[in-house]
Amino acid sequence: MREMVLLCLFLASIFLNNTGVTGQADDAGFVSIDCGLPGNSSYKDTSSTLTYSSDDPFIDTGTNHNISAAYITSILSPHYLNVRSFDNGTRNCYTIKSLVTGGKYLLRATFMYGNYDGLNKGVIFDLHVGVNYWKTVNISDPEEITISEVIFVAPVDYIQVCLVNTGLGTPFISSLDLRPMKKSLYPHVNSSQSLVLAHRLNAGPTDTTIIRYPDDPHDRMWKPWSNVPYWAEITTSQHIQNTQNDPFEAPSAVLQTAVTPVNATPANTSALKFFWLADPFDKDPDYLATFHFSELQTLTNGQKREFNITINDAMFSPKPYSPYPLYADAIYGRYKPFPGMRQYNVTLKASSNSTLSPILNAVEVFSVLPVSDIPTDSVDVSAINAIKSKYQIKRDWYGDPCAPKTYAWDGLNCSYAVSGSPRITDLSLASSGLTGEITNAFGNLKALQTLNLSHNNLAGSIPDVFSELPLLALLDLTGNKLSGSIPSGLLKKSNDGLLTLRVGDNADLCNDGTECNQTKKMSNSSKIAIAIIFLIIVVLIIAAASIFIISKFTGSTCVVETSIQLEYPQFTYRDLEQITDTFKQEIGRGGFGIVYIGRLVDGTQVAVKMQHRRSTQEVNNFIVEAQLLTKIHHRNLVSLIGYCNDENCLALVLEYMSEGSLQDHLKGKPGSSCLTWKERIRIALDSAKGLEYLHKGCNPRIIHQDIKPHNILLNERLEAKIADFGVSKAFSSNDDTHVSMKDPVGTYGYIDPEYYVKRKLSEKSDVYSFGVVLLQIITGQPAIIQGTGPESEPVNVSQWVRQRLSRGNIDSVVDARMQGDYDINSVWNAANVALECTEMSGVHRPTMADVIVRLQECIELEAAVGRNRNGVSRNGVNKKE
Repeated sequence: MREMVLLCLFLASIFLNNTGVTGQADDAGFVSIDCGLPGNSSYKDTSSTLTYSSDDPFIDTGTNHNISAAYITSILSPHYLNVRSFDNGTRNCYTIKSLVTGGKYLLRATFMYGNYDGLNKGVIFDLHVGVNYWKTVNISDPEEITISEVIFVAPVDYIQVCLVNTGLGTPFISSLDLRPMKKSLYPHVNSSQSLVLAHRLNAGPTDTTIIRYPDDPHDRMWKPWSNVPYWAEITTSQHIQNTQNDPFEAPSAVLQTAVTPVNATPANTSALKFFWLADPFDKDPDYLATFHFSELQTLTNGQKREFNITINDAMFSPKPYSPYPLYADAIYGRYKPFPGMRQYNVTLKASSNSTLSPILNAVEVFSVLPVSDIPTDSVDVSAINAIKSKYQIKRDWYGDPCAPKTYAWDGLNCSYAVSGSPRITDLSLASSGLTGEITNAFGNLKALQTLNLSHNNLAGSIPDVFSELPLLALLDLTGNKLSGSIPSGLLKKSNDGLLTLRVGDNADLCNDGTECNQTKKMSNSSKIAIAIIFLIIVVLIIAAASIFIISKFTGSTCVVETSIQLEYPQFTYRDLEQITDTFKQEIGRGGFGIVYIGRLVDGTQVAVKMQHRRSTQEVNNFIVEAQLLTKIHHRNLVSLIGYCNDENCLALVLEYMSEGSLQDHLKGKPGSSCLTWKERIRIALDSAKGLEYLHKGCNPRIIHQDIKPHNILLNERLEAKIADFGVSKAFSSNDDTHVSMKDPVGTYGYIDPEYYVKRKLSEKSDVYSFGVVLLQIITGQPAIIQGTGPESEPVNVSQWVRQRLSRGNIDSVVDARMQGDYDINSVWNAANVALECTEMSGVHRPTMADVIVRLQECIELEAAVGRNRNGVSRNGVNKKE
């Protein structure tokens, strides 16, 4: 059709070097980098009035070049006059520091080839933002200006922008801009997905002025867009007001112009049409389209502007839309096309009630980019960069050390946990020309298992930091110039068989019995220690055997004595036999022992939890649980009725929960029902209330430390109560922020990844575990999902959900056993809560009080739709099959 705008062809005809920008700049908070600008120089750009500075402080690789004089014009922005190119290395990265972890940012990279190298040939390379793919840059025209923009959430307090050589020419860059964004803007951007700009168009202007900062305080670049003679321009000089909590804050200067079809009359309200094409490098297109509107005309009585929006003939707006007079508004949504679809035809068509044609003020189209890779542990990154700087290592060590796996640094091996950041596990710097002393930075690589520093020129003593590496199994220092004694801690680990220590060919190092008496003494001491330990083990074995024989004769299944005394009813072992009908019916089993059903004299059903383990730790856990249960009282925590400390037997008599555990229902245990969404979200709310009581209602506050579906029990009304407090920890005082732990305790898949690294247990550790449980409630999946392919790795349910939700389809993660009987908004909100709870950093997780409020909203949404369901599909809108 002649009316259809050939958008992509039109975009190709508009170049940034034909722009004029007006406005007074205030570049506070902005980072504006001219790539290839010599030295520490800077300048104020005459068109934007923003200050651009040299890229020297942000990168230490690459070569500066000026573009060919043939492509320099009087209106070309200064930052296109030079470039930095990267002839060496696969991945070269800019590092911009002092970001806010979890903050939202707009990042823009620009490219103009200008035949800077005299080769006059095209180039294709990849961009990465952090450790994730951003975009493929394809440049074939020396005059062409290419802009790549992404809006993302910073996973750490810095960002690396990497240019990756794909073998199709030398990567280069002209400028790099970073702009802080409000967290409320572009709500689709979160820790699991970013938005890559495809088009941002200001409908109406016929000149070539690009609107950006300061007219747009976020320095977005709005290109002018018109289609003469098929579109007419509508303008106003009045200010266009943004609404409160506007998710886009389109600037007034953009919204003051709009387009409408020409020759539109009440009798001929023709449609407004245009299209965009998918990026040829985008193998799985997934777009967020945003259409900005504001009514610029004063409508008289009887006039009405109302229209529908379709993309490829499918309804994009749920109902006819009318713009608000002089107020910013937008219709936006995800569009996942059919496989193979590359063209997206947009039509704005007047409704049957409309007397005026559609209008359009601006358009933004983004490609949704899943954030699947996690950056390397920040402590490891700092340590390896300190090592690189100390020894001036000349390797292709740029960007993140471990991620993505394809570009991991040479000489490193990393571990890639199901949840948590990659860790450096092996480091080989053999024959690397290292000189000077051994830096203590090696001691910060806490996950290191092997370290090879052999055949260098390292001098001085061996630092004791190697003794403090808990996982180090091989240390090779062969062939250096080390001197002095080997630290005692290393010798002990070596003598105990915990470490392979290689120190040969260090002439001045005391490394054998003839040269270093300390080594011999340590060796003898170790032998004596081993002998003593052996005797102790023999005595313990004999004692354990005696206890076992005695228990056989007494008939008791519990054999550890303890001095536990509680202000609760105390039962004898014979009482428990009577209550349980001689332990007739088992209803649960775990590491603690066995749980039996019982009945008191008054007919009250109870659960009897028997302690059978002999270890001191298990007894301690049992005592902790017993003592905590005497202090906590809440309707969503399992209640203690009494205990037994008789005949060397430990047992707790607990409130009976007839419907078993949440795990039974999620797993589909025989006899358990499939929970409805209403039941599931209520169980989640009950559990959250129980946790919130532990965190805020107890004095001192308590961290459960093992929240999982097994430990959430249900009564006959499906009310949820948290159980099993054996590994719970109480704060020393309410002023404490964490409890320091030597080793993480809990269940694999539910343990806070930050707890793994910092060994600091906090309330946010429980929040993480609860988030995993909430995701299981939504999906019906286990905490750890096994891969299906032969080389597939297991993933945590949070990663599994993030990957699928990044494509915008909530139905792809919801438990299929619910058969679609749920309000989709309620599930979306619950999923967002769960993903926030499982953020990698605890500071970005909500409190349980916040979670309770959000889950209550989910219940209200489900209740509202449930009242009106009656055969109508979710939300009253027919599902698109």
